[in-house]
Amino acid sequence: MSAMTTGTSSRADANRHRILDVALAELLRDPDASMDQIARAAGVVRRTVYGHFPSREALISTLLDGAVEAVAAAHAEGRAGAEDPAECVARTTLAIWQVADRYRILVGLAQRSVTVQGIRDRFTPVRAACVEVLRQGLEEGSFSSPLPAPALAYVHEQMLFALMEAVNDGLLAPEEAGRSAAVTLLTTAGVPAARATALVAELSD
Repeated sequence: MSAMTTGTSSRADANRHRILDVALAELLRDPDASMDQIARAAGVVRRTVYGHFPSREALISTLLDGAVEAVAAAHAEGRAGAEDPAECVARTTLAIWQVADRYRILVGLAQRSVTVQGIRDRFTPVRAACVEVLRQGLEEGSFSSPLPAPALAYVHEQMLFALMEAVNDGLLAPEEAGRSAAVTLLTTAGVPAARATALVAELSD
């Protein structure tokens, strides 16, 4: 590959990353931001944006892929520091929410342009890890639920999406949402509310 080709490729990659960073910021500021707005904010012409992303839906889908990668990394980090299933759920929820808070507007946008099944498919690896934690907790007696682990993991996932929407709609304060989400998921898994609240408070300090 020639130096000229390498330089062109590097510029294209830099443009693509800049467009993605600016697009996320613009969409968080204005969920209805157009491709023209994003191009102006990124300091490029509209043709450059469409050269990387053929449609607004494709751009949002790519941003969603980045969000899923960030959530997966946060979930893995939360699991690594946990000593028991309840602590694992609390740590992973708090870690995920730090990422999800940045992307919560994006999830709402993605539901308009990406099928709900498409969003669920992207989270399959994270969901599988959640199922294992919940299964362990149910087997050990840390958790108590009439639901099997896979169904409980699905409920937890949907609750997180619902809590993101609650923040988006002004029903839940963003600064309280992460702790509230962790306590909610723990109590849904059968952890007594007092213990769940104390555990989340301890981990949030």
